[in-house]
This record gives sequence, structure tokens and C-alpha cells, in this order.
Amino acid sequence: MTNADLASHVSIQALAESGAPLSGRFPLQKMGRLAPETAGLKADSAVEYSLMAELRPGAEGGMDLWLHLQATATVSLCCQRCLGEVGIPISLDRWYRFVETEDVAMAQDDAAEEDLLVLEPKFDVLALLEDELLMALPVVPMHEHCPGQMAQLPGEGQGDSVEVERPNPFAVLARLKK
Repeated sequence: MTNADLASHVSIQALAESGAPLSGRFPLQKMGRLAPETAGLKADSAVEYSLMAELRPGAEGGMDLWLHLQATATVSLCCQRCLGEVGIPISLDRWYRFVETEDVAMAQDDAAEEDLLVLEPKFDVLALLEDELLMALPVVPMHEHCPGQMAQLPGEGQGDSVEVERPNPFAVLARLKK
């Protein structure tokens, strides 16, 4: 299956029946909601993905449809410490169980440990992949150690015990009074 097939939706039921995994590479620049959140994506920025659907015996005697999503990508974000570009590696490994309707999903959501999705004839896997990448982005992206050493003000930093002596403003007023 090609990226065009992935973008145009997938039959999860057919994927499970085939037993074949769906894997490939999709450009991050083509993800309309993810691209604006980044500090600029290079032409070769892509997400490597792998999908595997399977049927498992369900709690009510039928077969439940499951989807396993694995993906890796490196997304360029703006470091909140130095304001430089920082590459954030993202790794996804998620299982989803499909249910018939939104009402069933809402009823089972509290008791289920796995994520529940509503089964559609043609499921938008690309939207799911983009949603998961967006949720995996850090709230405050930062380098572990920023590349440029930032200047520190006196009194800042670890082990810095230098005290800066400031003139007393009342002493200046006392001199004016004389």
C-alpha cells in the first residue's frame, strides 16, 4: 500500500483479514496541522510508520478489531531556553480497539485500558497518525544542554554567591538635603 492509499483512508477490517502490516514513510510537511507547530521542516523530514490490524476474541463472544500503530519521527521545534532549533525525537507505540458507535465508545471508555475508536468503512489513518504526533509534542521544548552558553546575571546560577552592592536610594536623598 502506498502513501496515497494511506492518505485516502484504509479499511481496517480488510487490513486485519489480510494479516499484512502496512508500513512506510510519510512527509511531515504534508501534515497540515503539524507543520505550523514546528520551527520549520526540512524536505526530508518524515515519519516512519507501521500499522498492524488484528482480530481478537472479545468479551461478549464476538471478535474485536484492534490496530497497532508504531511510528518514529524527529520534529524541529523552538527551544524555549535559547530560542534555537531543537530536534525532538518522537516514538509512538499504541494499541486501539474499534467499537461500532460513539455511544459504545463513551460507555466503555472509563473501564477500558486501551484507546477506543469508532470503526468506519474507510478509516483515516493519516489523521490518527497526525493526532498522535501532535499529542506527543512537548509542551516546553528545550535542549538538554543549549549549544550557546547564555550570559548569566550576577547572583544567578548554581554555586554563585557573589553579591552586588547597590547604592541606598535614601543615602542619595540625604546628601541632597544637606
